[in-house]
Amino acid sequence: MKTRMEEFEEWGTEVIFGRARGFRAWLMRGVLRFASIFFYLLVKTRLFLFRRRIKTVHYLGTFVVSVGNITAGGTGKTPVVEFLSRTLAERGRKCAILTRGYKSADLDEPQVWLDKTGRRVQKLPKIASDGTTRYLSPLYAGDEPFMLARNLDGVAVLVDKDRVKSGIFAIEQLGSNTLILDDGMQYLKLKHEIDIVLVDCGFPFGTGSLLPRGTMREPRTSLKRAGYIILTKSGGKPQDELIATIRKYNKVADIIVCNHAPSYLENIFTGERQELSFLNGKYVACMSGIARPESFEGLVEGLGAHVEIRRRYPDHYWFDQEELDAFVERCADRAMDLIVTTEKDAVRFLKPGEMDVPIYFLRIQIDIEQGLEYWDRMIDRICDLGKPQPRPQWGDVL
Repeated sequence: MKTRMEEFEEWGTEVIFGRARGFRAWLMRGVLRFASIFFYLLVKTRLFLFRRRIKTVHYLGTFVVSVGNITAGGTGKTPVVEFLSRTLAERGRKCAILTRGYKSADLDEPQVWLDKTGRRVQKLPKIASDGTTRYLSPLYAGDEPFMLARNLDGVAVLVDKDRVKSGIFAIEQLGSNTLILDDGMQYLKLKHEIDIVLVDCGFPFGTGSLLPRGTMREPRTSLKRAGYIILTKSGGKPQDELIATIRKYNKVADIIVCNHAPSYLENIFTGERQELSFLNGKYVACMSGIARPESFEGLVEGLGAHVEIRRRYPDHYWFDQEELDAFVERCADRAMDLIVTTEKDAVRFLKPGEMDVPIYFLRIQIDIEQGLEYWDRMIDRICDLGKPQPRPQWGDVL
């Protein structure tokens, strides 16, 4: 059952998105709007302190690629991080993903890692994967880091709020030469060589207000820090209007348009895969705990399914056994053909007591629709590091 804190968090989300009604919701929106003024001042002050190097920025001597956004959740960041990491690994880069592991539990016992001399390394980040072995469950790694560790071979996944500590471990103990800073736009303690900023085509600037009244972490002007801007979830539609808006804040960044396209369905508990056509005409229940469930549900409907039941939870919500059993029973009573969830939610699913309705997750892949040359140029820029460089001529030096 939900705790009072979880119920308040769910209600707060409804308030922020304007779905909650009544005097209490109206009053809360007023309080949050006032708090957003102080949040704006805090953001601007923090950026100033890092820009002037009043606060320390660490440079670890290796290439750091930040993937982030100016809104809270819902931009499809994890599939982009996976796609980027896999591409670089296939090109020979030894990557480590540095992630916070939002809502991951503390370890019951600390992990043990021995260096080359056999000595135990102190102050470890949580090691979800070293690139060959997965060490942590979703509970301790977090849902997104576990998903990345499961899907990526040859890429380490490290979990810690202190991404400087994770980066040092990746370099010294794992031999990483490329660090992918997951959700890194606001993590300014570590120097970024490349800043990739994601913008959701369907919800580009969130609710339009800064936290806590809205869903924006930074004002739109912060887009000027991006070297590359990736427009996600385009749905195959032209994005000229959105690109024109972005150009008001960043005139030089390379803009890449991509779509988060469904690839296949996979049974959570059996691993059985089905083609997307399997959904056509089926009566489906959608269950998810993500930032923008309507985007996911729209994908399912777009594949021809009749979505009869929609169960939404807060982002990163941990399902309990009683909830899942009750939901499966409800779906069975309504004669649903199947339950569909997201891949991120699937790693948090417990096996229901009765499997009266099969449960599948929808696998998503990244399709670049516009700006492939910019993507390839960025990958080349990273992968060419370490190659012999031509000696400069006198004219070049001058």
